[in-house]
Amino acid sequence: MSLRHAALGLLTMGPASGYDLLQTFHGSLANVWPATQSQLYGELGKLADAGLVTVTEEGARRRKEYALTEAGLAELRHWMTDVEPSVIRRSDLLLRVFFLGVIDYDQGLDFLRKREEAAVEYETGLRATEEAIAPETADLAVYGRIALEWGLRFTEMQREWAVWAQEELTKAKKA
Repeated sequence: MSLRHAALGLLTMGPASGYDLLQTFHGSLANVWPATQSQLYGELGKLADAGLVTVTEEGARRRKEYALTEAGLAELRHWMTDVEPSVIRRSDLLLRVFFLGVIDYDQGLDFLRKREEAAVEYETGLRATEEAIAPETADLAVYGRIALEWGLRFTEMQREWAVWAQEELTKAKKA
């Protein structure tokens, strides 16, 4: 459901084509809610069918520009204030960690090192996004920065945890 609301939220900044929205997704929302081209274009069609957005312009190569309708803004506001955020309690990563004992020590250590490396790599991408946020995009600069900071802190926690877990695995092997 959140792809719908992410698209509606982006359209509060003004009319945009699917391509423009996708670029914003990749540039500023990737750490919050990633979307593929087919997902986004499909969702824009559903939003138009539901009357939450309207096509304001059609150009070459079937390019469409979408604008938020009053109903779309009402839906976004309803979702933001009346719908409780979902908390994901399942983690493929942590399920694997729980069963690290079924593989040998070196494989377990390698698994944890890869988690550390992935966190460092992801943080590098977030830092590049941080540098790209233009100060003239007020809402994106303020609220996007707040969301980005959560991603940076969460990524740092993941890296620290992976280092700690490697140390714990090594202690357990020595015991």
